[in-house]
Amino acid sequence: MTTRKKIASHIPLLRLTAVGLTAALALTGCASLENADSNTGGSSSSSPAEKETGKSNSAAGNDSVATGGEGFAGAREKTQSFGSDAAPGQFPRTVTHARGTTELKEKPQRVVVLESGELDSVLALGMKPVGMTTSKGQNPVPDYMADKASDIETVGTINEVNMEKIASLQPDLIIGSQLRMDKYYDQFSSIAPTVFSIRPGYTWKENFHLIGEALGEEERTEQVMADYDKKIEEVKKVIKDGPASEDTTVTILRFMPGKVRLYGRLSLIGTVLDDAGLARPANQDIEELAAEISPENIDQADADYIFYCSYGDPSATGQDTAISTAAFQQLPAVKDGHAIEVSDDTWALGLGPMGAQKIATDLTEYLSH
Repeated sequence: MTTRKKIASHIPLLRLTAVGLTAALALTGCASLENADSNTGGSSSSSPAEKETGKSNSAAGNDSVATGGEGFAGAREKTQSFGSDAAPGQFPRTVTHARGTTELKEKPQRVVVLESGELDSVLALGMKPVGMTTSKGQNPVPDYMADKASDIETVGTINEVNMEKIASLQPDLIIGSQLRMDKYYDQFSSIAPTVFSIRPGYTWKENFHLIGEALGEEERTEQVMADYDKKIEEVKKVIKDGPASEDTTVTILRFMPGKVRLYGRLSLIGTVLDDAGLARPANQDIEELAAEISPENIDQADADYIFYCSYGDPSATGQDTAISTAAFQQLPAVKDGHAIEVSDDTWALGLGPMGAQKIATDLTEYLSH
């Protein structure tokens, strides 16, 4: 369980005026993150993460925390310092986060989430957001959350958010990440109090604690993490009693348009494998999100178990072609029946505690035979 640190000093939160908000919405009813320039928005002061890295923002988010570099590797430690000093469940409270501080006068009831990790976290805490973004994967919302999210209003995609739609929902809290949405922080915070993590992914535990403190759900946060710990203990028992062992190596192979990834330790799935005590091949035992390989070098995915998935149609991402090659079919894991296709929605897009628990449940099943 993450040890939380508290920050007593706070950075003033800058907000646009109502007139500024109206103008901003008129200009950017839909804010495109794909075509955004390198400006950071209207704030006159740098965010904590930007000060830490000494790097400026690029596109809508912050490239210094995307992958590689100090901003990426230091995100976990930095996020551990975020949160609130308020007593559990008590409001008003001030929440320290990636863009400074945000004051919450009352417990939020109408929350908008800007990524799947935030959606997962809020749902795990027993709350249903009033608005969410969707992804460009095979499913708009990761399949393991689809039922719970079926009646939540859509406010655009993770690449293009609709500011007018968000404002129309009258949220009392907006939750997102600096990685994807940094440029639009001032617009979001003019609509409602806004809390940003640094990035999604391997910091999912710290992000979950941050969200739990923003919502005043500290006790439930601890219970959810205790449930995750129980799932991990089940995986460890299978490793101890089943055909797998502590020396069993695991590859996480993901096919994406134009790239093939072997996921490293600084990914959500990497943290789950680390928690379970599973070993990684040398080319994935790295303090990085992932290593990229060419389809011709698919044999570099070699491990005792290979879990593979596709971000989108497997025929379009090259998965179907790659796994049918002689190089892949000759791998020992394939011959032993230990090359298993898994849900990309869960294993790659499940960036919160429910996704992590589902991965642990899957591992318990897959490693038992």
